Amino acid sequence: MTPSYASYNEFKEQLLAAFRDNEERMNGERKSPLHQIRRTALKQFDQLGFPTIRHEEWKYSSVNGLLKQSFDLDETTTLTMEDLAPLEIPNLDGNIIYFVNGRYHAELSRLISPADQVQILSFAEAIKSDPELIDTHFARYANYQENAFTALNTALASDGIVIRVPANTTVEQPIILRFITDTRTKNITSQPRNLVLVGKNAEVMMAESYRTLGEGASFVNVVTEIVLERDARMQYYKVQNETEKAYHIGTTQVNQADNSHFYSATVTLNGNFVRNNLNIVLNGQQAEAFMYGLYMPNGRQHVDNHTLVDHAMPNSYSNELYKGILDDNSTGVFNGKIFVRPDAQKTNAYQSCKNVVLSSGATMNTKPQLEIFADDVKCSHGTTTGQLNDEALFYMRSRGIPKDEARTLLLYAFSQDVLSQIKIQPIREYLEKVVTQKLTK
Repeated sequence: MTPSYASYNEFKEQLLAAFRDNEERMNGERKSPLHQIRRTALKQFDQLGFPTIRHEEWKYSSVNGLLKQSFDLDETTTLTMEDLAPLEIPNLDGNIIYFVNGRYHAELSRLISPADQVQILSFAEAIKSDPELIDTHFARYANYQENAFTALNTALASDGIVIRVPANTTVEQPIILRFITDTRTKNITSQPRNLVLVGKNAEVMMAESYRTLGEGASFVNVVTEIVLERDARMQYYKVQNETEKAYHIGTTQVNQADNSHFYSATVTLNGNFVRNNLNIVLNGQQAEAFMYGLYMPNGRQHVDNHTLVDHAMPNSYSNELYKGILDDNSTGVFNGKIFVRPDAQKTNAYQSCKNVVLSSGATMNTKPQLEIFADDVKCSHGTTTGQLNDEALFYMRSRGIPKDEARTLLLYAFSQDVLSQIKIQPIREYLEKVVTQKLTK
């Protein structure tokens, strides 16, 4: 069923009107290069419109439910540290940066790394204090020409984070971005925009987490652009644990230079509709990318993971492992693409997606893709979807382990291939606890 013409255009017109209202308050900034990009992106969003299942990239993921909702773009909030206390991760230390309804909140955040290790500004601050940096990098990597939600974010983004790691520097403390949507009084939508620049031979750990506080619906449309220069190294984690009324569409775009190393894990625990786009361009020789993913939809939740690894230069390596545990009437989607360009000889690229379906009502759609235009490469991809191993379950029960406990242990072991890859210990321990709780329900 397609959304009504009225509801489709009502939400779209609301977003277009938000851009026009903001533009009227800009005065001289309307002529800036940044705003010209925003205007171009808005026109592109207007032309593209929201995707439907007729779009090949959205074949299994209908956004009809999102279009039937009404959202408020007002970012005001009265959240305090006491309100946020139940969402804290125990023993987590580092640069903790809070965004509420897409806006940076300095009074809730704490920065502990020295300025000579890392420079951290909100996106709104960077627009004013370093416009040249924003003009150089904003929207240069994430493609808003073909992706309606990236175009929408590019047009409406007003805050987020800008991180610069100088060359030959190791950021000793992790950078934790906590995006909280406050829906206690109304439905909220936000468009966070993040830019991360890691200099030559520099190293950083970063995590994004998404939570919702309140009973209302939320729509978070986030874009993160990451640039790794020569010999740079980055660990990147993304954790979603929102509510049953949360709509989340996220795009992470990574550009890697020679000898750079990108290591990521994406964990989706909860949300009504979640779409994760992870796009990596290996634009240098000896560049390496590792991608891990875990998703656990239940109820009527929908989780869609789209990955793209573009091997643009020779002698690069990528390895990808995504795992899903699906229950009730949930739906999962995995679409993994690997491109090997004509000049990308000596490429090694591996991709695997494994899923456990726990009920007859759950559905998993997988589409691994390889497009290879070079002849001296090693590439493979594979996907499996099945039920729990009956023999393993029988063996554990024969050793006196109750059925429910044996089931939980097997599923927990299945998830460990991904969770064990998270190197920030407090986050890993927190996720292991939450996963165990979800499996025992």
